[in-house]
Amino acid sequence: MNYISWAVVALGAYSLVAPLMKVATTGQGKIPSDVAALVANSVLVVGTVGVIVVSGQSVTDSVVSSKLPYVLGAGVCLAVGILAYYRALALGPVSIVAPIFGMFLALSSVVGIVALGEPLTVRKAAGIGFAVLAIALVSID
Repeated sequence: MNYISWAVVALGAYSLVAPLMKVATTGQGKIPSDVAALVANSVLVVGTVGVIVVSGQSVTDSVVSSKLPYVLGAGVCLAVGILAYYRALALGPVSIVAPIFGMFLALSSVVGIVALGEPLTVRKAAGIGFAVLAIALVSID
């Protein structure tokens, strides 16, 4: 599969996270959002270990890489982001929380352009602008 196919798989799977977490963290028998994050991310860890084992990748070579601080930084950002996202889902409507959270896509594009030197085209700028407009339209009550 190419990167577009993987992106579509990610879109499909991740589109169900917010509604499932909303059901899990609200109402009778609700699970605290931090516990839900622990359980959901434990599934991620187990799945990732399985992929690493099946594909024969070496973990030890990677943990001594000079790139490890970037991975650790990403891990901290991921932890903060997911914990905050699940808490927001427990407190607010999916139809507002998920789009605001989803703005990370446009913001990541801006970071790629500004910090990584990726090219800014008129089409990309318009897409980012329309994304911001769409989120404002969806999330403002």
